[in-house]
Amino acid sequence: MNLIIDVGNSFVKLAVFQKNRLKSKDVVTYDAFEKKLQNILEKYSIDKAIMSSVGNFTKEQLGNLEQTTSLHILSHKSQLPFKNLYKTPKTLGVDRIALVSAAVKKYHSKDVLVIDAGTCITYDFVSANKTYYGGSISPGIRLRYKTLNTLTARLPLLDTKSPKNIVGASTDEAIHSGVVYGVINEIDGVINTYCENSPDLTVILTGGDAKFLSTKLKSTIFAISNFLLEGLNYILQHNSH
Repeated sequence: MNLIIDVGNSFVKLAVFQKNRLKSKDVVTYDAFEKKLQNILEKYSIDKAIMSSVGNFTKEQLGNLEQTTSLHILSHKSQLPFKNLYKTPKTLGVDRIALVSAAVKKYHSKDVLVIDAGTCITYDFVSANKTYYGGSISPGIRLRYKTLNTLTARLPLLDTKSPKNIVGASTDEAIHSGVVYGVINEIDGVINTYCENSPDLTVILTGGDAKFLSTKLKSTIFAISNFLLEGLNYILQHNSH
């Protein structure tokens, strides 16, 4: 079985795959990581493991993972299932690498745009011949709310909320309208621009805000929650040959 470890800004995701089938998934804080890792190693027979974004972990926190399994640390040097034309591969986030890998695995022979709506919104385009060209990065929903609050003198920090109307009749309503409709129109606009060159484009929406956004977009999309984990599992398989 394969163990997938995805280290985010605030939480760590641990998933166990049996070939391509997801057996378990846990989301824990940094403090709870070591205990959860030990529980997984005791419960499952882990043969191989992959970890992305490892900068915040020490060898002590990884426990005996490196000794008991074949551990792959994802980086731009890993063998990837696509041709990478990104001009600065060293700066390409491992999360984006994993998402493009998942797109190649699940939607081979198709042009795919992967949209990851989290702290930032990333757009990544991979062609039908498995060539990755790059994409774009913009502020995510929460980042926009926080920016309005921190970079202005009087605007409040609000929780994410769907606006009832595009015309905000109060400051709170205006902020919700600006943030949410701004993101929705940005994503729909980006998709439409890509479709001008790729009429049969397949669009994947994933990330923490995917559920919130999926019903609001005009464009046809596939919302997939575990897309990044699937991509990491595929990279692990690809590097195990």
